[in-house]
Amino acid sequence: MRLVAASLLLASVGSTAACQLAEAAAYPVSRTTRSPVGGATPSRTTPPSATQIVKPTPAADPAAEPTAAPATEAGPAQPATPSALAVALLLAVKARAPMTGYDRSLFGQAWKDTDRNGCDQRNDVLGRDLTGVAHEVGTHDCVVLTGALADPYSGTTIAFTRGQAMSNAVQIDHVVALADAWQKGAQQWDAATRESFANDLVNLLAVDGPLNEQKGAGDTATWLPPNTAYRCAYVARQVGVKATYGLWVTPAEQDAMVHVLSTCPEQPMPTGSSVLVAAPVPAPAVEAPSTVTYANCDAVRAAGAAPIHVGDPGYAKKLDRDSDGIGCE
Repeated sequence: MRLVAASLLLASVGSTAACQLAEAAAYPVSRTTRSPVGGATPSRTTPPSATQIVKPTPAADPAAEPTAAPATEAGPAQPATPSALAVALLLAVKARAPMTGYDRSLFGQAWKDTDRNGCDQRNDVLGRDLTGVAHEVGTHDCVVLTGALADPYSGTTIAFTRGQAMSNAVQIDHVVALADAWQKGAQQWDAATRESFANDLVNLLAVDGPLNEQKGAGDTATWLPPNTAYRCAYVARQVGVKATYGLWVTPAEQDAMVHVLSTCPEQPMPTGSSVLVAAPVPAPAVEAPSTVTYANCDAVRAAGAAPIHVGDPGYAKKLDRDSDGIGCE
């Protein structure tokens, strides 16, 4: 009887396991993986670079085995990107240099195709900033014939049609003017850097022509867009360009930047600009605790301890007149 009961039990267990295997095959256990966290999507008021292309994320292959890092391992913490306000406070502050020697030609060829995409910078900017764009046939979608500009400076919409009259109505502004850059560091650049600056897409913006002429070479302290809703993005773009190229600002200019950006402290830096990082301040030299003392460098030399370095027994600041960490040289 025991043998028969055992046989029946094994048969029952085998049947149950087979059912569980069948169910597992029909309904596989789903696994979830975290998708990476992306950056903030640029707002309409901060147009992305003309070369930036957003590609759809490919669908995951259901047959692929997902992999994940062990639960005990955490990836390195990503440093937070400073806000435009934080970077504005890091910009070098100096007086404005004279305009002596300034000439537009010193900034190289206007509207050069610096990104080598077969289209000059002016048409790249028009194609980026206008909507409903129609291109001239035979120009490989380069020359913009028509479109509509949602002008950030005035907050109005301007219908664009290629031609001399409309070219004056819609202009390409250097957000940081060339003359302003000349007075705040560009005089010391080489020709290649100045040409790169003049054609940098981060510093170029399609805007209302009359307002661009009104602005002239003004900085944040002397001119702001009438469209108050765009001022934070506008100032952030000036901060980003100046941070990228190491241009300085005047005291009044920095004050104006801080005043505007304080109303939007989380305003991000513009896409494509570099972020300044403050250099670490070296810690002051600390005299090493020691029972050895020297009255002067003669005593150090007499003891055979010259030159004496920071950390050596008996080192003292009075022995290191130039504060370079080496005394009695």
